[in-house]
Amino acid sequence: MYTLYSMRRSGNSYKVRLTLAHLGVAFRLVEIDILRGESHTPDFLNKNPSGQVPLLEVMPGRYLAESNAILWYVAGGTPLAPDDRIDRADALQWMFFEQHTLEPHIGAAYFWLNLVKGGRELQRHALDDWMEEGYRALGVMEKHLQRNRFFAADRFTIADIALYAYTHVAHECEYDMNAFPAVRAWLARVAADPRHVLMDWSPNNSAAAE
Repeated sequence: MYTLYSMRRSGNSYKVRLTLAHLGVAFRLVEIDILRGESHTPDFLNKNPSGQVPLLEVMPGRYLAESNAILWYVAGGTPLAPDDRIDRADALQWMFFEQHTLEPHIGAAYFWLNLVKGGRELQRHALDDWMEEGYRALGVMEKHLQRNRFFAADRFTIADIALYAYTHVAHECEYDMNAFPAVRAWLARVAADPRHVLMDWSPNNSAAAE
């Protein structure tokens, strides 16, 4: 059984929990509170020197970091991970976009405005840039979704899961989503799947930080 080290309100961690839920894969969840330094203990740094979550123990003593790499690992060989060469590259393209264009801005705004006490004052110098670049990312997604129901392979894949994680909380960090009707319709399609779980979902075998 996999062991997933995760923070409940982390969008990157949510991606992995959502993928495992879609696949019906059992896993043990260990909650890590990065705000309390639990990802920088000697024990955790021995598992992942970058001190970040999510982190997946795929077998005893073998760990895999970076959320989108984890998605490809757990979803490989399933309909969530395209096999066709161009479809796979298309999914990767959008997952690179998520990590380099969307997450650094919408993800950062979500983290500092919602999770860190006093975060607005601490990051006031960066907020305008986050908003401008976050809106630009949403605009790119809107144009794609005006012509497509999903992001790759003409179906729901891990590319959608990767993009959904922080897009679905953009309104919580002051992004006005009214200008993005295609994005809002896509968010609704993703959430309507019967295997969908919310961001605060965890399996029954979850545990506190070790």
